[in-house]
Amino acid sequence: MIRLRMGANDAHYAGGLVDGAKMLQLFGDVATELLIRHDGDEGLFLAYDNVEFLAPVYAGDYIEAEGEIVSVGNTSRKMTFQAKKVIAPMPEAAVSAAQVLDEPVIVCRASGTCVVPKERQRHG
Repeated sequence: MIRLRMGANDAHYAGGLVDGAKMLQLFGDVATELLIRHDGDEGLFLAYDNVEFLAPVYAGDYIEAEGEIVSVGNTSRKMTFQAKKVIAPMPEAAVSAAQVLDEPVIVCRASGTCVVPKERQRHG
């Protein structure tokens, strides 16, 4: 799991809206760590087979991205990912105000496949 604050530099659209591709970038970082922990190698992300953008993300939001290896093949690793908004800014209260959300908001889900060279695998 990684937690990251979306900054003004992440905003791609009017109103401080963050591009959905940022969530995929976070999932790529999560996948890299999962592969290093499982195989001792960063591997390569091969493909997403499903991506769902479920809620908007804005500059100032804190996002938690997590993933899990759900299937291990000879050289492939199937993974699922989820990104949740856990803190949101409250500009109506004050420029620097923010709130921890009582219930995190799932902003994106995805699944995909990574590959690890057979000679670099520690497990499997």
